[in-house]
Amino acid sequence: MAHWTFEPGHTAAEFCVRHMMVTWVRGHFKDVHGWLDLDPDDPAGARVEATIDARKLWTGEPQRDEHLRGADFLDVERFPEITFKSRQVRLCGADEAAVAGDLTIRGVTRPVELQVRHLGRWRTPWWEGGVDKGPRVRAGFVATTRIDRHDFGVSWNSVLDAGGIVVGDDVFITLDAEAILEG
Repeated sequence: MAHWTFEPGHTAAEFCVRHMMVTWVRGHFKDVHGWLDLDPDDPAGARVEATIDARKLWTGEPQRDEHLRGADFLDVERFPEITFKSRQVRLCGADEAAVAGDLTIRGVTRPVELQVRHLGRWRTPWWEGGVDKGPRVRAGFVATTRIDRHDFGVSWNSVLDAGGIVVGDDVFITLDAEAILEG
């Protein structure tokens, strides 16, 4: 089984949630680490784990970022990491799979299913200290899912006139991963 490591400089997570009933707010995490064990002859036997540093959340609005990091939302002082650990892989096509696993946010773990697409594999240069020490084999993946934020104890909200709410319940998550073959 080949072991792949996510390259943090080219791996990121994004969330998207409705705001004030009329638009979307997107947030990003760049400090994403993880690994993938994958046998090309048995892709259904793959395993994957990812860890996101929730303290590094960024939406482009400093006040909103502080609120999202606080106890009303992610409570990063008590729960600095968001994690995913796969349990099962179901192949859905030549380059697509459904990866069932456990997502942990705010210390609450719930099952989720990621829709994963393999974007390709390529031999590339590998630069360290200004010197090409390559080549290395890289592979790209994009994974998406939808969660109900209340399932993870992320339930702060405020009611608007006419019964609307400030923050929607559904959170759409995208993970872009560039994995490097070890060894």
